[in-house]
Amino acid sequence: MILFDDNTAQGPQVDRTQFDKVMEYIESGQREGAKLLCGGGRVGDRGYFIEPTVFAEVKDNMKIAQEEIFGPVMSIIKFKDMDEVIQRANDTVYGLAAAVWTQDISKGHAIANALRAGTVWVNCYDVFDAAAPFGGFKQSGMGRELGEYGLQQYTEIKTVTVKL
Repeated sequence: MILFDDNTAQGPQVDRTQFDKVMEYIESGQREGAKLLCGGGRVGDRGYFIEPTVFAEVKDNMKIAQEEIFGPVMSIIKFKDMDEVIQRANDTVYGLAAAVWTQDISKGHAIANALRAGTVWVNCYDVFDAAAPFGGFKQSGMGRELGEYGLQQYTEIKTVTVKL
């Protein structure tokens, strides 16, 4: 997603409740000392549209770094090396999804394998494949939807033996 590019589409939040939750996260980020680089406000006066919002100088203990926002909010967190990235990314109670951008695909695979997230995208984000299972780790959910694994919860296995 490129902010404010004509080819970028960001729909509204699903309802007032979600809109209010996302706006509270944005306010929380500002209260806790994150630097608001852009966005942070409502778009227009109709519907539940929120500007794409980017925070810098985000600390690991801030609410916007620790919780799943489910809105157009990005937190930029600096790091020194890959071990630190993995440790910090895994040091949360959630693990729905993650994305890694890299020119070194081997590093991308290594990081993806080490992250405790149900889905990891490398050099892309939010790519959907109905044949691939989707679900989170830790408090982001149990079980899987979609794909063969997702269908298993709706089936019962039965063995029938017939002697002829």
